[in-house]
Amino acid sequence: MSRLANFVKRTKGIKEWHWLPQSLLGRLSLVMVFGVLLTQLVGSAIWTTQQGAKAETEAKAASQYLAHSASSAIRFFRSLPPNYRTVLIQQFREMGGTRFFVQANTSFVPIKPIAPQALAQTALSKIATTLKTDLPNTPDFRVAFAWPDQLTTSIEGTRISDLPESWVQHILLIKPDPAPILVIQTELEPGNWLYLATLMPNPYFLKANDPMSFDRLGLQGLSLAAVLLLSIMVVRWITRPLAALSDAAEAFGKGEHLPELPETGSKEFINTARAFSAMRQRIQRYLEDRERLFISISHDLRTPITRLKLRSELLDDDVLRGEFEEDLDDLDMMVKGALQFLKDSDIHENPTEVRLDPLIRRLVRSAHLAKHKVLFEESGVSVRGKPLALKRAIGNLLDNALFYGERAEISVQAHANTVLIQVRDHGPGVPEDALPNLFDPYVRLLHGRAQNDTGMGLGLGIARSVIEAHGGTLVLANHPEGGLNAVITLPN
Repeated sequence: MSRLANFVKRTKGIKEWHWLPQSLLGRLSLVMVFGVLLTQLVGSAIWTTQQGAKAETEAKAASQYLAHSASSAIRFFRSLPPNYRTVLIQQFREMGGTRFFVQANTSFVPIKPIAPQALAQTALSKIATTLKTDLPNTPDFRVAFAWPDQLTTSIEGTRISDLPESWVQHILLIKPDPAPILVIQTELEPGNWLYLATLMPNPYFLKANDPMSFDRLGLQGLSLAAVLLLSIMVVRWITRPLAALSDAAEAFGKGEHLPELPETGSKEFINTARAFSAMRQRIQRYLEDRERLFISISHDLRTPITRLKLRSELLDDDVLRGEFEEDLDDLDMMVKGALQFLKDSDIHENPTEVRLDPLIRRLVRSAHLAKHKVLFEESGVSVRGKPLALKRAIGNLLDNALFYGERAEISVQAHANTVLIQVRDHGPGVPEDALPNLFDPYVRLLHGRAQNDTGMGLGLGIARSVIEAHGGTLVLANHPEGGLNAVITLPN
């Protein structure tokens, strides 16, 4: 089996996804974008997992270190008489440079914690555990994270923002980008609470493993936009020669003559362009050879047919002479029909804008002069094509309708991308099983022979060849109300 047959066999089982873009540019761009998005999602998932494990390890180590420092501070203030604590705290505030913001209160100060986060809970749990280990005789610890604008430092409701800036500027981050503040409260003696506030060694540790951060999303968006832009440029660069090849194939199919495809671009396209040019030359030579062959056959057959007709006149037997003349007439008609088919289906014209109303109106006028009934309403529709070829195709359909029907109707309708030309007769119609064979040469139905005994059955085949050369289709079907309906579909 050939490679082409194997390819066709394999592609028959491929299901076409109609939601995909129809162009190669759209499909390759979609694949590029989907691939980049999938890569970024997988990469983000791996990065988040690794960063989460790393951030958790770092948060535990930092929390343990901070808890040891807090334990030392608690031991120090517990060793001082209560009266000296306030004086020492004031000295610390004036000197600055301490790790903790310290406040002495008479009771526990309620704290509004930040929203629950796994990493924050891990840090708080580690701090509480370390404090319990370092200070086993301390009855209770209250540990929490709070935002600076919602943090109170005393039972009177004093906020961080109400304190002198010198007290907190070297300890806490309040502006421009506030960081969560760790607050540790413990009761040194009944009625004496120690309030410690500080930052984690990495104040923004909660943002370290955020995959939805603005910076990361912005970077991913820029990379996606860059890949999309580059992919569109590359795909357009790749598909532009294919578009030129498609235009050349369509023009060649319509009989238009275009210059050779440029042999530039990728190696694959250069090979394709060369193969297409060679194929076009072979087909062109075949068409020219076919035309010369038919002309030669016509010329060579006419002479012996004429001689045989003259010799048949010398026959004495009238019956035999009549049979000879009948066979020779049939042979002469077949030669003329073959030449007519070649001539009508291969008209050398340049495509132009064709107004259908004047073209069909001339055909209708000729039919009226021959005493035929034809109905036609002008539509103002134009198509691009070969005027004589279109006139011959529509004329053949009209002649066919008038030969086999009582009267004919022609209508033209313009749609979004197509133009429909319908030629309907009011005859007996065609048996359904005979419709597929109507385009075959020399095929004529019984009632057709009765109506037109001089026809050769080539008109419909010529019409279809002309319409297909224009990139359209010709479909024959029985009309629901009777008669045969020929529908021409041309690109608009």
